[in-house]
Amino acid sequence: MSDFTNDYLLDKKIKIFQPINGYRASSDAVLLSSVVTEVRQNDCILDVGSGTGGISLCLAHRFGQNQIIGLEIQEELVKLANLSAKENGFGHLKYYHCDIKGKDLPIMPCSFNHVISNPPYSKNDMPSPNKSKAIAHNHNGMDLTSWINFCLKILKPFGFLYFINRAEAIGEMLSALQKKAGNIKIIPLYSKEGQIAKRVIVIAQKDSKTPTKIMQPFYTHSYDGNYTQKAQQILRAGDVFKFND
Repeated sequence: MSDFTNDYLLDKKIKIFQPINGYRASSDAVLLSSVVTEVRQNDCILDVGSGTGGISLCLAHRFGQNQIIGLEIQEELVKLANLSAKENGFGHLKYYHCDIKGKDLPIMPCSFNHVISNPPYSKNDMPSPNKSKAIAHNHNGMDLTSWINFCLKILKPFGFLYFINRAEAIGEMLSALQKKAGNIKIIPLYSKEGQIAKRVIVIAQKDSKTPTKIMQPFYTHSYDGNYTQKAQQILRAGDVFKFND
């Protein structure tokens, strides 16, 4: 295993091991985990493209009774994520090394109540010279629509899907969900007030016919460059996202 760092999430409530040179979890992982709020006792959760485990580690901290599985194509990241799960005492959390385009997957269709993912953002950007970052950030043989279709296939009927991506991808995301999911909530994420939204969180429910809602904007930073109070409550205190319909 290559060199890695010992980092923390949620104000040191969670320990996470990450490569010194390679893909590392960002605040996006914690933000996305915070919108998962309707988990029942026996629900199963899947993290697709789990990376170093930022999303699913946060979920394991909140939902200690639920089975949580992560799928990741980079074997090195899977080893680190499983090491993090063990270090935090999350026996209900397990990561698997696999390619979701393959046939021999450790999961079955229609078997999860919640599927959450921070998929690759780009198909046009120049790939990073770092191989791990390039795999994590750039689509490689599987576009966003195919990624969403896989997640829908794994979901149980009326299960929930959670994504974070660039705002420019919203059209493709909604197109992929059309006639397959409803009860869609779009949360625009802004760095600061007065700027355009660069990212969006999209929540959808498989098979639902409930209309789409665009939620209130979420600002991560104040004008002084510090996190807003709402962002700090999520990123530091581990609060769940507050939906104001």
